[in-house]
Amino acid sequence: MTPPIGRSCPWLAPLAGFSDLPFRLLCREYGAAVCVTEMVSAKGLVYSSPGTLELIVTTSEDHPLVVQLFGAETLFLVKALVMLRDMGFVWFDLNMGCSVHKVLRQGAGAAMLNDTNKSLDAARAMIAVAGADKLGFKLRFCPDEARAPFIKLKEFALRLQDLGAGWLTLHPRTAKQAFGGQVNRDALQELAECLHIPLMASGDLMNALEGIRCLDETRADGLMYARGALRYPAIFADHLRVCRKEAIAAPDADFLRALVLRHIVLARSLTQGKSYLWKMRTVIPRYVRGLPGARALRDRICRSTEWIELEEALDFF
Repeated sequence: MTPPIGRSCPWLAPLAGFSDLPFRLLCREYGAAVCVTEMVSAKGLVYSSPGTLELIVTTSEDHPLVVQLFGAETLFLVKALVMLRDMGFVWFDLNMGCSVHKVLRQGAGAAMLNDTNKSLDAARAMIAVAGADKLGFKLRFCPDEARAPFIKLKEFALRLQDLGAGWLTLHPRTAKQAFGGQVNRDALQELAECLHIPLMASGDLMNALEGIRCLDETRADGLMYARGALRYPAIFADHLRVCRKEAIAAPDADFLRALVLRHIVLARSLTQGKSYLWKMRTVIPRYVRGLPGARALRDRICRSTEWIELEEALDFF
């Protein structure tokens, strides 16, 4: 069985540096049906590299959870999957879409589509370990997409389906585009029509109305919010309201204050030290952007060195 996938089951996408346990729980409280961890290095997990295990810290409330792996070597991908399975994790994802240079340089992420035969061998070995429907694949367009638009990706996706992939996710851009230009939603629709396993949509879903529009236009089975959730974790609540054909409104200052304080409470209860305090100094300005006084609030937050200072800044502004 796959994790919940459907129009009314929005996912939190894997966000390197941000989709940690406190943020995942915050998004779940607003209605995220499934959360995906930050990208976890398969080799880092096998070698117990510093910080790697922190990426998969979870709780009983953090469910359903998908652990996303990245790497280019089948041996390490399989070993990491066995370790995760033995820890009790059930659902997994292999990142074949990351466009970050240091990931591409390893032959991982979107670079895996440079050698589809090797990547299919890795997928086959991982599916054998994970089990039927337990492993998804995050994709972008193939490197030669400009010369053969979409054809190679579609063939690759169909092969993954035949191997036993539980679901696929498509961010319809090339790695070279990163997050620039426009997503190709026609390709999402074409891929959705030729698959019999679920297809998740990703890319440029900055608000719930855009998310629902994407589902309507592409006939994708579900979607995951990434940058939209980073800016506004309550996007999941908005998504569910739109599904129910209810009106949504822009958040006011009181709502955003409550959202930020809840994130702080989760962070303080689930993490130690001040590392998350430093992270919140970059997170909060995204939540309050556009509000009167947001720039002054950002400046004060960036000077905060104690949790109480963050809360006092929110009270003041």
